Amino acid sequence: MKKVFLITILFVSIIGFGQTETTGSFKSEIITPFDLQYILHKPENSSVPKPLLIFLHGTGEKGNDLEKLKGIGPLQYIKTHTLDAYILAPQCPNDVYWDSEQLYQLIKKIIIENKIDTTRIYLTGLSMGAWATWNLAYKHPELFAALVPIAGYVDRIPMVENCKIKDIPIRMFHGLQDNVVNISYSIGMYNKLRECNKDIKFEIFNDAQHDSWTRVYNNPEIYDWLLKQKK
Repeated sequence: MKKVFLITILFVSIIGFGQTETTGSFKSEIITPFDLQYILHKPENSSVPKPLLIFLHGTGEKGNDLEKLKGIGPLQYIKTHTLDAYILAPQCPNDVYWDSEQLYQLIKKIIIENKIDTTRIYLTGLSMGAWATWNLAYKHPELFAALVPIAGYVDRIPMVENCKIKDIPIRMFHGLQDNVVNISYSIGMYNKLRECNKDIKFEIFNDAQHDSWTRVYNNPEIYDWLLKQKK
């Protein structure tokens, strides 16, 4: 046993002194195909540049049925009102969540194919869509003239890099009794942002649970405010 033990130690020692170190780099490309269905509402006169309002729905509207998007948010509002703007409402497929890069690619396509006033692009979302609103705004802050996140969860990066969107006007909303997404996320984000963002307001609906968005999207005031914002 002693001879075997000594040989083993000697072998490890030799390996240890014989170690080498190399450096290098690896460059590659990963292409992930995706498919996003969407509704694009166009204003009556689309021959001149008009604003673009992007609406991101919540978990309940996932799937491949675009009709779901017409019963909520801005697309429901325009059934009885007129907005002189494009409205882009993509639909998140089942079994996934919003992907910021996919949304960005879709927005770029819409801008290229239509007469969009790129100084007046607005982003809003509810619940899962509000979560995506924060993430997309932090990925591409240069794109948006205003944000309206409603009842959304907030990831760590927006919390840490909060002042990255200090120049974007923001209107936040959340229900005090929300039992799906705790209001503490919105409170925390608001407290971070108000240190550097001079145009941010946060309204808490004391009587609302998770659905704090219906009263926001049904009120002409939010659209009047949005359409006045310009980069």
